[in-house]
Amino acid sequence: MEHLFTLIFLLVFTVAPSKAQRNITKGLFLTTEGVNTSWVSPSGDFAFGFQLINGNNSYILAVWFDKTVDKTLAWYAKTNTQVPELVVVPSGSRLQLSSNGLSLLDPGGHELWNPQVTSAAYANMLDTGNFVLAGADGSIKWGTFESPADTILPTQGPFSEVQLYSRLTHTDYSNGRFLLQVKDGDLEFDLVAVPSGNPYSTYWTTNTGGNGSQLFFNATGRVYFTLKDRTEINITSTIMSSMGDYYQRATLDPDGVFRQYVYPKEAARKWNNIGWTTVDFIPRNICQAIRSDDGSGACGFNSFCNFNWSLNETVDCQCPPHYSFIDQALKYKGCKADFQPQSCDLDEETMIDQFDLIPMNGVDWPLADYEHYTSVGMDECKKLCLTDCFCAVVVFNNGDCWKKKLPMSNGILDSSVDRTLYLKVPKNNNTQSQLNSNSIKWKKQKKHWILGSSLLLGSFFLMCILLASFIIFQNYFAMESKKTDLPKQSSSTGGLPLKSFTYEELHEATGGFSEEVGRGGSGVVYKGQLQDPLGTYVAVKKIDRIMPDIEKEFAVEVQTIGWTFHKNLVRLLGFCNEGAERLLVYEFMPNGSLTGFLFDTVRPSWYLRVQFAIGVARGLLYLHEECSTQIIHCDIKPQNILLDNNLTAKISDFGLAKLLRMDQTQTHTGIRGTRGYVAPEWFKNIAITAKVDVYSFGVILLEIICCRRNVEKDMTNDDRAILTDWANDCYRSGRIDLLVEGDEEASFDIKRVQRFLAVALWCIQEDPAMRPTMHKVTQMLDGAVEIAMPPDPASYISSLQ
Repeated sequence: MEHLFTLIFLLVFTVAPSKAQRNITKGLFLTTEGVNTSWVSPSGDFAFGFQLINGNNSYILAVWFDKTVDKTLAWYAKTNTQVPELVVVPSGSRLQLSSNGLSLLDPGGHELWNPQVTSAAYANMLDTGNFVLAGADGSIKWGTFESPADTILPTQGPFSEVQLYSRLTHTDYSNGRFLLQVKDGDLEFDLVAVPSGNPYSTYWTTNTGGNGSQLFFNATGRVYFTLKDRTEINITSTIMSSMGDYYQRATLDPDGVFRQYVYPKEAARKWNNIGWTTVDFIPRNICQAIRSDDGSGACGFNSFCNFNWSLNETVDCQCPPHYSFIDQALKYKGCKADFQPQSCDLDEETMIDQFDLIPMNGVDWPLADYEHYTSVGMDECKKLCLTDCFCAVVVFNNGDCWKKKLPMSNGILDSSVDRTLYLKVPKNNNTQSQLNSNSIKWKKQKKHWILGSSLLLGSFFLMCILLASFIIFQNYFAMESKKTDLPKQSSSTGGLPLKSFTYEELHEATGGFSEEVGRGGSGVVYKGQLQDPLGTYVAVKKIDRIMPDIEKEFAVEVQTIGWTFHKNLVRLLGFCNEGAERLLVYEFMPNGSLTGFLFDTVRPSWYLRVQFAIGVARGLLYLHEECSTQIIHCDIKPQNILLDNNLTAKISDFGLAKLLRMDQTQTHTGIRGTRGYVAPEWFKNIAITAKVDVYSFGVILLEIICCRRNVEKDMTNDDRAILTDWANDCYRSGRIDLLVEGDEEASFDIKRVQRFLAVALWCIQEDPAMRPTMHKVTQMLDGAVEIAMPPDPASYISSLQ
């Protein structure tokens, strides 16, 4: 018994000091550098202290999630003024708790910030994320929960009055362009003037009014607004099995969207770079929500807003062609023209001669009209803009013509825009378009002198052209004496932006073709390094198999890839056509194919897989609808999707591509492709269209969702052996969760998983006519259009046998 009493005594006095250390007593302090830069909560989940910003020896006082990879800020100090301003301190500043309260002092000892609480006995960083000052009796006198910056946390509030200012950018914590506030019984989101911070227009509101309304963020993951009569309006919410397993926050982001995020604590403990996942947000489309007579809109003047559903529901501000951002780091400042404006002193003929109108589909600046015409034709509408020096954009729709002038506001890129807009730009990239009336008059008065000068200059340039042509042809024939021509089938490669390599150059670049990195249907691919100043790494495809149509296949590759330029297509850099040798030189993809990522023991993150799917879809859209010559790939599979340094998915291997002129919609050809990915029509005596690629994409999309191959014959459960059948069964039975079982990220984003699954099932319909185009596929993946329930696709097992 004596030993037991001693043990209890030791345990009590061992634990007591540790608990006491959680309270921050008077006299303790923090500094911007050294070991005392922060105070941590008991669990270690949160910390309070100094955070370096902008890398320029400036600091802010903040609370952050201490176990997340990026140390996400949950609060930062601002002045106690009508429009609160960020408190920034220099290196060498300190924070101390004394009889005067909590004081933030600069290196000279001048007070920069103080919450004005003098009765505090101690401070504490709580596990809720609230840093508090408490009295001797333990009552809270002040806490960071009382004055949120741009973020609220679970159990913070309720708020009957509150203001959340967004950041200016993700790295600039000063007040941004948006404000969330509870005011006069309303929850409203306002546009804010920068840098004054004054709100000038509301873009979202509950429209409730009256006293007694409050904003809540409860521990179950729900942000809601209650009215005096206890009516609850849901703002954002998430449904998780155990919210205690996740960090949560709700933030008014720099783009004006109020997003609710979660972060698995298990990932934080393992230091996995999963990142925060958006589980809900409001407004649903900020680009559509903001439309104001004042200000520039969701993005800056002369730019347009694209709400990117595929990239964590973010806003992408873009400039129109021939315009660029005033400040790339501060895109909200808008875009400027990269050419001189059209002069009002020009005559109509000169205006039309110097400027042109280029179409922009899906784009509009809805409140920039200054003139409206009715009952006019398209050509007349365009002329009205071309001959008006104030007109920057013109819109024509069924006899109506709207002219718009700079600066243009409320720009939007959206599939709901059903009319074509024409942007005025100089012809031939001419940036010196502005002429004055004096020069025109002078030119008219001196027309005879100009005519003579023109003849003289014309003769001079003609001589230059003849001389240059002679030199070019002389060099050309000199080169041809060393090399054979491309076959006639590929004669159209003349003028391609490709480099012609000698066989010796590529033999040296590849070290004698020693490092094989892949094999295609018509040859082997080797890694090489060019002897250029950058030492560029390349992939060299050596077409070395004896095939009857080898010349044709080589010509198809050169013709097809040489003029295709897209972020999601592998770029052809050059070729070799020397003697019997046929080689193609591509940009090198250091991360290999999609196969190595999807089917590895460690599955890639859900966010990365989403980017893979979107990238492949956009690459196919380009091939099908945006090339000057429509291209059917015919062999879309994970092995033909390569990944660059940034893990951007790029479609490769156009060796099986079948070219169609734009006035053709179908072709007859032999069976091409890889089993498991080929469409049913390959096995039928029917025409082949671009829908064969749509079918293959549907299969790949299912593999991306589930991180498994379409056919796994060794699987113990026969019902799951063929992915297309199993995925369809899961969709019909409402058990989509089985497809992403054990995948936490995908489970968080189950709505997107369901959307992607529905798209895939539409793509693998047996009837090609029922499959969507790749344009519709990209819209469905982005969430820009509603997706109807896909029919039950017919089982077509013969292609898998």
